Amino acid sequence: MITNKPWHSLTKEETFSITGSSPVGLTNNEAEDRLVKIGPNEIQAVKRTSAWKILLEQFKNILILILLIATIISLVLGHGVESIAIAVIVLFAVVLGFIQEYRAERAIEALREMAAPTASVFRDGVEINIPSRDLVPGDVILLHTGDRIPADSRLLDAVNLQVVEAALTGESVPVEKHIQPLVGDDLPVGDRKNMVYAGTAATYGRGKAIVVATGMQTEFGKIAKLLQTIETGKTPLQINLDKVGTVLARAAIVVVALIVALGLVRGQPFVEMLIFGIALAVAVVPEALPAVVTISLAIGVQKMVKRNALIRKLPAVETLGSTSVICSDKTGTLTKDEMTVQQLFAGGQLFHVTGSGYDPIGEYKLSDETVVKPTKALIQMLTAAVLASDTQLISSGEGSAKTWHIKGDPTEGALVVAASKAGLEKDQLDLTFPRLQEIPFSSETKRMTTLHQTPDGIIAYAKGAPEMILSSCDSILTPDGIKPLDEKTRQDVLSAALGMAEKALRVLAMANKQNATLENAQAGMTFLGLVGMIDPPRPEAKNAIAVCEQAGIRTVMITGDHPVTAQAVARDLGLLASGGRAITGAELEEMTDDQLYGDVENISVYARVSPAHKLRVVGAWQAHGNIVAMTGDGVNDAPALKKADIGIAMGITGTDVTKEAAAMTLTDDNFASIVAAVEEGRGVFGNIKKYLMFLLSSNIGEIGLMAGAALLGLPLPLSAVQILFVNLATDGLPALALSMDPPDSDLMQRKPRNPRTGIFTRPVVTMMLVGGIWSTIINLGLFLWAMNSGRGLSEAMTMTFVSLVLIQFFKAYNFRSDRNSVTNKPFANKWLNYAIVADIALLVMVIYVPALHDAFGTYYLPLIDWVIAIVLSITIMPVLEAAKWMLRRGWFGNID
Repeated sequence: MITNKPWHSLTKEETFSITGSSPVGLTNNEAEDRLVKIGPNEIQAVKRTSAWKILLEQFKNILILILLIATIISLVLGHGVESIAIAVIVLFAVVLGFIQEYRAERAIEALREMAAPTASVFRDGVEINIPSRDLVPGDVILLHTGDRIPADSRLLDAVNLQVVEAALTGESVPVEKHIQPLVGDDLPVGDRKNMVYAGTAATYGRGKAIVVATGMQTEFGKIAKLLQTIETGKTPLQINLDKVGTVLARAAIVVVALIVALGLVRGQPFVEMLIFGIALAVAVVPEALPAVVTISLAIGVQKMVKRNALIRKLPAVETLGSTSVICSDKTGTLTKDEMTVQQLFAGGQLFHVTGSGYDPIGEYKLSDETVVKPTKALIQMLTAAVLASDTQLISSGEGSAKTWHIKGDPTEGALVVAASKAGLEKDQLDLTFPRLQEIPFSSETKRMTTLHQTPDGIIAYAKGAPEMILSSCDSILTPDGIKPLDEKTRQDVLSAALGMAEKALRVLAMANKQNATLENAQAGMTFLGLVGMIDPPRPEAKNAIAVCEQAGIRTVMITGDHPVTAQAVARDLGLLASGGRAITGAELEEMTDDQLYGDVENISVYARVSPAHKLRVVGAWQAHGNIVAMTGDGVNDAPALKKADIGIAMGITGTDVTKEAAAMTLTDDNFASIVAAVEEGRGVFGNIKKYLMFLLSSNIGEIGLMAGAALLGLPLPLSAVQILFVNLATDGLPALALSMDPPDSDLMQRKPRNPRTGIFTRPVVTMMLVGGIWSTIINLGLFLWAMNSGRGLSEAMTMTFVSLVLIQFFKAYNFRSDRNSVTNKPFANKWLNYAIVADIALLVMVIYVPALHDAFGTYYLPLIDWVIAIVLSITIMPVLEAAKWMLRRGWFGNID
């Protein structure tokens, strides 16, 4: 169905004309023809990549290819145990990547599952129920309380119809619907009050509507299209590790070729040099890298589970550590998604009530913060609010685990909770003053009135829009009793209501009438007061945002809610304190991409936005080189969550679509948990950096030793088996232990790491080179001295072998931090302590177990040789300490 004007701007007659339908819908034949042409009303899945292709894609990673080569090399050398270990690491890395990619598109399936299963529709003028997948444009559907909307539709009739559209708009309050045409072609979804959309739900009233879009043409379908077209980029960690693998592969080829060539020139046997070269290549390649990375991420995941964050994709742990911008939804993320009364006007006084959400704990205060007992006027107003409501306050659990929730409308729930804080319980009031009759709420009257039996006769209680309630009142309750409602007093009340509204509070008025009947209940009433409520910010969210700011992370609110409400919440949270702007989706629509790119860093709040708008905002921040996290709970958030570097879904209020599109889910829907997750992510990257610094510094020392000996025309200072042992000792337990190192205490006082700088910053390279070069000098010098001191080649090789292993053990403690001294809690990493003790035991066995001498080419070292090796090895510690001292003073660039 093609129209030049949006559906919400058309009259009913125009809608019938364009859809080719009528008030009694389509005939069965017409519907069947349209179903064939248009297709079923369901979300279509994108054509999936075959499982085999996804599996083969995993082997395009250069590091995986290097490890496969290392496996073959180890097998050729006869090291079956090592080849099996490397093969297991490769298999684990490949399977992990395969599983992640295979599940990546589950978001589309979750969208399909959210479709309404059946729909009430007119066919041939008769109301029937059909599967919602069989709906077509032009069908006339009936809607009742509790129904899920099966397709995007233009309303034809609406009787007190209210629809919760939070899944699409993020706005928690049900939307009152009507049937009049709307002015404005570019109205946001949340303002199209004569439309209902697939995937939302009717919470009150009833209606009739004509279907105008089905399947992929619905708002849900448009979101599905966005999800299908968004490509998920590599994380900073994946990009860095790809670079590491490429660099190491090239270095291995060049260095090994050089050393083997020098050996052949000097006349050494070709087979001997080939085997030596292969062993040296294995030493250069960090085959434990995927294992260390996976273990680091897995440990981070376990810690984050304890801090209410579930990780769906392991690399997301590290991505969080690089996050520089968090684009956050408002409802349910920064706010509690629980309407809360904050102000009350009764008896000529303005009261403030403390507490938030549905927990009935709070105090009543006057404007000077004086805590007061609820006045008689306040009690009467709250009584009216509770009796004219149908919502129940319910608790579950006991003691500290006790939680509160409501059954019914969130607005009425806020009133019931406010009354409970004043000692008025709905259950008791309903028993004491039983309801006799009621006049239900309607969009025309904007009020609800109930009649109750009381000891003073039948009393009517009403709640509704202030102007509607005031129009029914001729008196007002004051501290001095009931007084006539004159024009001045009426204006005072309206001014009080306006003052609440300007603070983004939703305002309701209360009234009652003595000796009422159903016919006269809504005339001649007594005005009781006003109530102002809002979905308040989470108490911990403001502090979490402050911590983010301290950590150099920018927080931006992106919501489908009303601009006034969004700005009020943002001000409470401190998001607009530093001069940030707030704009609407309509204003964003008018901006070009270049304009948005130029202004995005100055905008802190986006209100009334669509899914496409969220994508543009995320993209604009990414264009500035930021790592962007996006939080959300509604279906409308899913495309932006997938587009962002890391998507964060809400576990309690979030939809399945959102959770599938996200890399992380918060089990407590708490923005503060994101801060904890960022800290864990930073710690994970720090540990991977420690491992790489240690490993590559050790490799530089090994390569330098071998290359130096070759260039000086000396015998090879290590055998192939000794090289493999050193490789096993340093790439093994100590390196794994560094991946579990406790994080630095000042982790969240640092600015986010710039992902474009990679792992190998100047300070990191400096530490690696200093450690590697000093190791080369010490071990090559020791080998030369041993050869010239009359010791045999076997003893000189063994001393050098021992010294090389020991110097790398000392390095492991130094590389626990690239900035802090080794004297700062040197043995805090218990796993590193265990690893060093275990490896020293292995080293002693290799030196002193006779059966291992031939295999490893080792010699029974006397005590003096051990003393010499230990003294020389320990010199690495002051050298690296001096390098850290210079780094802290900025001699080699920014330490971060």
